[in-house]
Amino acid sequence: MYRIAVCDDNPADAAYVANFIKKWAADQTVTVYLEEFPSAEAFLFQHEEDSAVDILFLDVEMREDGMNGIELAAKIRERDHAVQIVFVTGYMDYIGEGYDVEALHYLLKPVTQEKLGSVIARAIQRVKDREKELFIQTADGSVRIPVGGIRYLEVQRNYVTIHCAEEYTVKKTLGELEKELDESFFRTGRSFIVNLRFVSKITKSQVLLKDGAAVPLSRGLYDAINRAVIRYF
Repeated sequence: MYRIAVCDDNPADAAYVANFIKKWAADQTVTVYLEEFPSAEAFLFQHEEDSAVDILFLDVEMREDGMNGIELAAKIRERDHAVQIVFVTGYMDYIGEGYDVEALHYLLKPVTQEKLGSVIARAIQRVKDREKELFIQTADGSVRIPVGGIRYLEVQRNYVTIHCAEEYTVKKTLGELEKELDESFFRTGRSFIVNLRFVSKITKSQVLLKDGAAVPLSRGLYDAINRAVIRYF
């Protein structure tokens, strides 16, 4: 079952999107638990109590006396990088800000069933990808590492160090580990693979991550990694 939330201060728009989601789920025989929220503050209050939301359809333009969708997304990303955020908006003006909050997609109003179905399918695939784990053997024993939490992998002589919440070093090749990763990873050269989810800036010679780490980028891969970022986000 997938938990999906719709956050929109316009009840008619929220119901419109929610009904499309229910129809898509019925057509695809996918079980969803759907909740609607009338404001960014209402969703944030719930999310702080229970963050188990897989996909959030978020209106950008909220009421003037409250938090808008972009501000809510930034708050969410302070503690949750797993939820797939899909912005729903009547304007193109905010698209540039979606990268900073790792938005999966923008849906322009009026939303169509075909477009919404395509976006939900992508979002669910992302959720599945985040559930993947690497099962590795270290000197201390067996470890399961959530793939979505890996920031980058680095070759050090005959070993690979996996940088995530902790660091794990295994005697495997980078190529062997690469086969177990998902579409969010990009090989920046012979010795490094980065998770595009954690990229903050790309230069001609390195990839800067949100935690401040700098990963070397091989000459000739600048355009390729930028294309990969555009495809992924």
